[in-house]
Amino acid sequence: MSAPKILVIPGSLRTGSHNAKLAAVAAYEFAQAGVDVTRISLADFPLPIYDGDLQAKSGVPKHAINLKRMIGAHHGVLIVSPEYNASVPPLLKNAIDWVSRVHELHETRGDVFRNRAFALAGASQSRLGAARALQALRLILTSCHANVIASQLTLAFADQAYDDMDTLKNEGDIAALKELARQLIDISQRMM
Repeated sequence: MSAPKILVIPGSLRTGSHNAKLAAVAAYEFAQAGVDVTRISLADFPLPIYDGDLQAKSGVPKHAINLKRMIGAHHGVLIVSPEYNASVPPLLKNAIDWVSRVHELHETRGDVFRNRAFALAGASQSRLGAARALQALRLILTSCHANVIASQLTLAFADQAYDDMDTLKNEGDIAALKELARQLIDISQRMM
């Protein structure tokens, strides 16, 4: 069986973001597992705030189409989300809202969510490790009919979680990331 292609999407653009660091560590873990991994930045897909009137007037923005195609070119997707006010950051929610509006020739709206596996991770300086954001993100994705795997990684006290090389230091966090990667790879492979 061939190796799946995995896309890693950090939900933060902040300089020094704990979630961008976690996305980089996860991408490395996928590469070590022998899969084809791509890590993107949502900065490369700038989108206006979703507005149904804007969509009716101008259509879906090209960056939403490009992001949907990027997701569609992969068998599995890991979204690494920070937590803003106990929920999903607007950048990430807006990207999902726009992508959910894209449907191209010979597909129905939402096929990009239905036909691949999604995994969730999040980092926070709190003891909850972005758990509330991941709960909200899971609800959003499942309402788009995404196949979200059960395992997730909540990296608590993220300001203390990395060593000088920006790799995870805690054995429990390392093991949780390896298990998350293994599950996403396995489920993505079965969906190919």
